[in-house]
Amino acid sequence: MTINDPAVIDRLLTEPARWAVVGLSRNRTRPAHSVARRIRDELGMTVVPVNPRGEDVHGETGFRTLGEVPPPLDVVDCFVNSRRVGAVVDQAVAAGARAVWLQLGVVDRAAAARAEEAGLDVVMDTCPLIELRARLDAGWTLDPARTPPLARP
Repeated sequence: MTINDPAVIDRLLTEPARWAVVGLSRNRTRPAHSVARRIRDELGMTVVPVNPRGEDVHGETGFRTLGEVPPPLDVVDCFVNSRRVGAVVDQAVAAGARAVWLQLGVVDRAAAARAEEAGLDVVMDTCPLIELRARLDAGWTLDPARTPPLARP
């Protein structure tokens, strides 16, 4: 496996999945709030908020920890500081997630290696919306009437 493998990113953006977004709260000024909404609305993913208060966000039931999220858990999208993301990655492994996505600016090579060793796909230091934009710029199409909505040219 390879971190940020373009084929893995393509698959994560195009296959319907359940994304736990760690750090997603009701705070509209935080990037997680708008990114999660767009992952849900534009890519058609199910979004599960994970935050210390267990707040519901975007009409979705929130949880305090990844361990509380009922399976399946396809992608764990990490909006946490690089110093704290290792623990989140370990929780994702324990929860049976298939992939971890460390957001733009979130880097922990040791945690990424642990996730890969456990068989998870790893994307690090980028945002799904940046990757979506790159694909749209390359001629992919986004049609909310389709499932999945994102399609290759």
